[in-house]
Amino acid sequence: MKNWEKRLLSKGILVLDGAWGTEMIKRGLAFGECPELWNLKRPDDVRAIAKDYREAGADIILTNTFGGNYFKLKKAGVSSKLREINRKGVELSKEMAEDSLVFASIGPTGEFMEPLGTATEDEMISCFSEQVKAFVEGGADGVIIETMTDLKEAKCALKAVKENSALPVAVSMTFNKGKRGYATVMGITPEKAATELEKAGADIVGANCGFGIRDMVEIARIIRPVTTLPLWIKPNAGVPQLEEGRTIYPETPKEMVKFVPDLIKIGANMIGGCCGTTPEHIRLIAKEVPNYIDIAHRYLETVIKFRK
Repeated sequence: MKNWEKRLLSKGILVLDGAWGTEMIKRGLAFGECPELWNLKRPDDVRAIAKDYREAGADIILTNTFGGNYFKLKKAGVSSKLREINRKGVELSKEMAEDSLVFASIGPTGEFMEPLGTATEDEMISCFSEQVKAFVEGGADGVIIETMTDLKEAKCALKAVKENSALPVAVSMTFNKGKRGYATVMGITPEKAATELEKAGADIVGANCGFGIRDMVEIARIIRPVTTLPLWIKPNAGVPQLEEGRTIYPETPKEMVKFVPDLIKIGANMIGGCCGTTPEHIRLIAKEVPNYIDIAHRYLETVIKFRK
């Protein structure tokens, strides 16, 4: 069953994969190295990460294309390989996916849009469109626009997907916590993000990165009442800490999985991990999810409204 909507309705909850960047660092990714180049130079390592997450029980596996946009690849001196890098990223995950779905990853460009910066809306849409075209060539089952802080940039990526494919698209924002509550660094609240992204045509909305699962429970609680779309949640393995010059994510798989029932009861429909999470984190989440399928199904039947 390759249709994500039918699969979600059938299973109640879909398990997402975990971190890619920290898994690549374990395999030798150097500071400042372009991770997406591994699709061409070290494809076996990329395949291995996808395989590990599939074997851990992930229903949806992402791709090594997070920074595969023109702006970032230009800085790395490899923008001429953009189409090849992104297409290959999808193909490598597809080779390992078996019956799992592959959602191609789009991350932020690192550029500021007008008026804060110089990037125009047309430039952003064009930038993301090149990635999307490569995803289609590679056979992606969907697209995840993730770790976004600028709602305008997220909407540009969403428009690029809609204009260049028929793929389902999830949009996931990254929030910080301040005196006034949760918001992106650009001041976008979870409620505003979810509401505007649904209006703009997203099929799935959610949050990733930024926090460990405790805060993600609270963010999910904020988002769930304002949208009927499926809710995508990928927390970090805790708040990163610096130990002996290395970034450590302290939350163990057993610590993280304790909060999965809370996410399900709130109405999260797609649950995985972001920075610092490992195949073992995902394996325990996949084992926990079946215990709450009845709750998930009741929620889907009464609230979730899929687009035809």
